[in-house]
Amino acid sequence: MNTTAAAVVESAGAGFTLTEIELAEPRADEVLVRMVAAGVCHTDLGVAAGALPFPLPGVLGHEGAGVVEAVGSSVTRVRPGDQVLLSFTSCGRCANCRDGHPAYCDVWLPLNLLGGARADGSPTVSRDGESLGGHFFGQSSFARHALVDERSLVKVPADAPLELLAPLGCGVQTGAGAVWNVLKPRPGASIVVTGAGAVGLSAIMAARLTPATRIIAVDRVPARLELARELGATHTIDTTTADFAEAVVELTGGKGADGVVETTGNTGVAGAAVSTLAARGTAVLVGAPAFGSTVPVDVNFMLPGRTVVGLTLGDSETEALIPVLVDLVTSGRMPVERLVRHYKFEEIQSAVADVVSGETIKPVLRF
Repeated sequence: MNTTAAAVVESAGAGFTLTEIELAEPRADEVLVRMVAAGVCHTDLGVAAGALPFPLPGVLGHEGAGVVEAVGSSVTRVRPGDQVLLSFTSCGRCANCRDGHPAYCDVWLPLNLLGGARADGSPTVSRDGESLGGHFFGQSSFARHALVDERSLVKVPADAPLELLAPLGCGVQTGAGAVWNVLKPRPGASIVVTGAGAVGLSAIMAARLTPATRIIAVDRVPARLELARELGATHTIDTTTADFAEAVVELTGGKGADGVVETTGNTGVAGAAVSTLAARGTAVLVGAPAFGSTVPVDVNFMLPGRTVVGLTLGDSETEALIPVLVDLVTSGRMPVERLVRHYKFEEIQSAVADVVSGETIKPVLRF
């Protein structure tokens, strides 16, 4: 057993408390990582609030970045001393994994979001002999050390700035993947992004690197919309003063949007977003409302080739996409630093409060 400090959620709504935990020894396909940084994501906050049936007490965190300290006997991706970014895990054997779509792994939910343990049910995290919920996205990175699935990690260069790159594992990857892997904008395309948070602004930065010529950011916070413009939006819509759907029609010359990335998880916004699609347009639903939430769709409106598609983690193959994102960020072509504010690990509750209030777009903890 390896003893380390972690931010434990004792019960739904109780917040994060730093305490000593024990990590199991690495199995053949696992890696012990010393954390350097970890992003705080709305998914962490939703689970901590009890919105998903993850076993608590437990250790969350799924945008980890750190240095490998030990590897299991069958690990080939990394060696001790390597710098790594952590992302989601997957089985590697099902049809979707083999087809290059591990975010749609047959066992994605239990392995990443709900199970709190390895696939065989054994714990990775314990305290005083009692099992805790762990294995969150194959990592549980709100801790000074994490026991990580080999399939959750991606090696990055030795000089890569981990404190800046941590959010690539979820938020940045999700926004970028929505644009590059799903919408794939053609020259002259119009892209609408609803919600100018970390995922939405990542989608805008990604869209700027495509031949899309209209990139429309939608939010209700003027400062976020101004930042969206600085990061690549050509137009903005403030929904406190303008009708969203009418504004999109006007900005696209009556045609509608070729693509929409919906990041808010608000069903009203999602419904309005779908209604702005041009013929053969695609709406990508990224934001996740409560289970059971529905959005009504006019069938006849959909018949001219319109598409609504759900998205998990950008539909990314992490070993292919994350190194590209690292290169774009470190070369300055995706200025993720504009989204990030750093906090000490001990300040995790302040980071949570600031993301809930909207003061911080993407908190990143430093260990």
